[in-house]
Amino acid sequence: MRFTHLDEHGQVCMVDVSDKKETLREAIARGRVYMQPETLKLITAGQVKKGDVFTTAKIAGIMAAKRTSELIPMCHPLNITHIDIKFSPLADKNAVEIESVVKITGRTGVEMEALTAVSVAALTIYDMCKAVDKGMTIADIHLIKKTGGKSGTYIAEEEDEHR
Repeated sequence: MRFTHLDEHGQVCMVDVSDKKETLREAIARGRVYMQPETLKLITAGQVKKGDVFTTAKIAGIMAAKRTSELIPMCHPLNITHIDIKFSPLADKNAVEIESVVKITGRTGVEMEALTAVSVAALTIYDMCKAVDKGMTIADIHLIKKTGGKSGTYIAEEEDEHR
């Protein structure tokens, strides 16, 4: 098996996608922020002093997805056609689950953009709530599904209990 970001001499390189066909591509990523029950209650009640946590985190995640190529060295700058981020409070786990969906019609996938959106949304939740809960944990960021391109569809195995 050969890594695509290494050339024939083992040096890092950006993958040449010039000859690839444009296809509709989609990636879905998910992650969680674990917190104290009181912190989750503050978020869902809209009582965090810094403002609306979910709206702010959604905007941050969208902005981050659009700038992924500036953060991850070998990512191509992409003309993303759709980004959505959803938040699900999980009271039984004292967590907020974050899911991003990113779409493009292009020559390369958007997995990194979807993962970056979840990561930055989670960091934004942490930033907005750290005054009341410095012990929050960001975890379980992973790709759920990707479609399009030569490699076709990937769907993650049944999620582990720790996710």
